[in-house]
Amino acid sequence: MLAGGVVAGSGVAVPAQAAVGSTSTRAVAPGDLKTDIDQILSDSRLSGATAGVTVRNARTGAVLYSHDADTRVVPASNNKIETSAAAFGILGTGYRFRTSVYTRGGTLYLKGTGDPTLGAAAYDRLAAEVAAGGVKTVKGDLVADDSWFEGPRLGPDWDPTDFPYYYAAEISALTVSPDDVFDVGTVDVVVTPTTPGQPPKVSLSPETGVVTIQNKATTGAAGSASTVSVDRTVGTNTIVISGSIPADATFDDLATVQDPALYAADVFRRALKAHGVTVEGDTTHGTTPKGARVVTTRRSIPLSRIATPYLKLSNNMIAETLVKEIGRKVTGHGSWTAGLPVVAKYLKTLGVDTSQVKQTDGSGLGHTNYTTATQISNVLRAAQRKSWFPVFYNAIPIAGQPDQLVGGTLRSRMVGTPAAGNVHAKTGTLTGVSALSGYVKDPDGQPLIFSIIFNGYKGGAPTDLQDKIAVRLAGGPSAATSAVRSTARSSAQNLECSWTHSC
Repeated sequence: MLAGGVVAGSGVAVPAQAAVGSTSTRAVAPGDLKTDIDQILSDSRLSGATAGVTVRNARTGAVLYSHDADTRVVPASNNKIETSAAAFGILGTGYRFRTSVYTRGGTLYLKGTGDPTLGAAAYDRLAAEVAAGGVKTVKGDLVADDSWFEGPRLGPDWDPTDFPYYYAAEISALTVSPDDVFDVGTVDVVVTPTTPGQPPKVSLSPETGVVTIQNKATTGAAGSASTVSVDRTVGTNTIVISGSIPADATFDDLATVQDPALYAADVFRRALKAHGVTVEGDTTHGTTPKGARVVTTRRSIPLSRIATPYLKLSNNMIAETLVKEIGRKVTGHGSWTAGLPVVAKYLKTLGVDTSQVKQTDGSGLGHTNYTTATQISNVLRAAQRKSWFPVFYNAIPIAGQPDQLVGGTLRSRMVGTPAAGNVHAKTGTLTGVSALSGYVKDPDGQPLIFSIIFNGYKGGAPTDLQDKIAVRLAGGPSAATSAVRSTARSSAQNLECSWTHSC
């Protein structure tokens, strides 16, 4: 994705208390907009909840609608809007992570700097380059060096019950991604049925010996219900497979791995063996000594390309990696305590009132983060004036677009409405938290910014209410008659050109 021009507009952000209707268009007449959104927010599921909502003119910042927009709310993955802005601004969209192999005194060192794109194929290429460099036998150990980042590896405010699952993996400077959307720190557990009544076959991708499999599952009859589950026991690398898998089905799931650096070194060691390189010592933790000779180095794809799976699919681990990388670059310490204050300082340059924002992680996985709809909208507005805006705008989900690397977490939402192919917005979901913030154009081509953050609602996440607001802004029917239709409509390319001036 190439950086191009940005949306025209200048001046400081207008505070939420600015007069509603100070800037209007035919399609979003302020009185009608207020009536319609107020009616949407009157849904009984929001009774007793906090609904922070703001709608603003993207060019002038004028507030067209506001409801509890200055009330502090837990943002869930809308936290990534703030983290991403800082990462693009501080690291740059061309930033690349490096992974290097060193040797000294008969020991081989594998040193990472946080690259989330390292899969089995990448480690295989590194191993091939080591072999091509003339290394055939390593008399000493293979040392996993993840010292670029500091501990802890898990967010201090994360719920421990989340730790076995792919969205809460450990953050390490040396890690493994089992797939092409960079679910780092996890292994793909593949369960294949055998004969009914017998245990299924379990395999790992990539293959690794750092985890232990306890296969308690059975193979059920063809057509039977699938109840198979994959769970890692917290505090161990034991993965338990349980339940029943039908004889005519397959199943796979991601499980987190404790100590990703040793996992990475194990995958690399297997690759070395495949390329004829023998390691006689153990696989251990350590730090690469000064004076060690570089054998080979791998550079990742640029951040501009990592941004797509990161934001489209709301990858928590990449968000946390970016916070630690920011800390390392600016302060020399790759930690949350170093990185988050740097993020806050950058947000202040975007016109954010940082007294209204608290980040305890980069992803929003913790319930101790808070912000306001106004402050999220301030980031969204200021982003338009930055050279990195086209990368950000194209990397956030696009409503109603079925490709997961286009529509992302919005691929099945607002399909067949004026919002499809129009709304570019970041979702956010935690227990009791649902958010949607981003950009939309009304039928007159007027660019709008919106932020919708619900906390403390009743029942499941009321994403349909967020969708109704977004559809209304895009020129859909009023709240009284609004309905999500199923026919497809897409004008993404024209809208994208208008936002980025890059077509």
